[in-house]
Amino acid sequence: QLPGRVITGGHQGWVRSVAVSPDNEWFVTGSLDRTIKIWDLASGKLRLTLTGHISAVRSLCVSERHPYLFSAGEDKQVRCWDLETNKTIRSYHGHLSGVYSMALHPSIDVLITGGRDSVARVWDMRTKAQAMVLSGHRNTVASLLAQSPDPQVISGSMDKTVRLWDLRNAKTDVTLTHHKKSVRAMALHPTKFTFASASADSIKQWELPNGNFLQNLAGHHTIINSLSTNREGVCVSGGDDGSMYLWDWDTGYNFQKIQTRVQPGSMESEAGIFCSTFDRTGYRLIVGEADKTIKVYKPDDEATPESHPVDYRPSVL
Repeated sequence: QLPGRVITGGHQGWVRSVAVSPDNEWFVTGSLDRTIKIWDLASGKLRLTLTGHISAVRSLCVSERHPYLFSAGEDKQVRCWDLETNKTIRSYHGHLSGVYSMALHPSIDVLITGGRDSVARVWDMRTKAQAMVLSGHRNTVASLLAQSPDPQVISGSMDKTVRLWDLRNAKTDVTLTHHKKSVRAMALHPTKFTFASASADSIKQWELPNGNFLQNLAGHHTIINSLSTNREGVCVSGGDDGSMYLWDWDTGYNFQKIQTRVQPGSMESEAGIFCSTFDRTGYRLIVGEADKTIKVYKPDDEATPESHPVDYRPSVL
């Protein structure tokens, strides 16, 4: 993969969150500069800037079923933006501290947010009411996943655990305690009933619905801030030191390593990846970085088996 485009001059701070529209026309980024920016996916041009948060925007979700954008920030705010008027139409009050993660349920109108108050809160999207509190974690809820089949909510926390939730009864079904460090990123596979969770020691893959351990994706020795997966089975982990590792989902083979380059004028320490997502086709990877840029990667059309040899040696046969 090559950086097809580097978008500079947009944000004034670290780019902490990114999401793509359901029609694949635009994507949205949230930053430490308190703004949310909507970009044209094809041209990379800025379409719109949304202001209203008073601290870093840590999580963004675009609804597939409504013309809504949801944003969550370190200012304890969770906002719902109407994309037809580009205004905040709802705020969800209840978090006691910064909100770090968010997920939209794909089939019912609920929003799940997690934050530094160690709980995941389930909101009724329409009435703004807090439907339930998923409590059990002992530290920041840093990553959330939502899906239609059970377990409908999966949460990863800085208490090193991953919890699979029974949403009907607001109880934990399974707690996964394999990680030795904070779980800052998770990703669901789009078609297989599996997911991956990442911490600084390793990336682990799990089978749903019971959370059976599948395999380790070992070798990315840094704090992992983001995980993204596409239908082709490419899993990308983005590191705090600006490294991106590309993995084959099925075998766990690390087939490519990319080291991001900071923008001219930035310090070397500003090489860091905070968020990433594939677009709806799975062929564009959008990455938000510490040097305030957004980089869009595309597959290398000229790659051949000779130029990129596969040296796959499974450790366990």
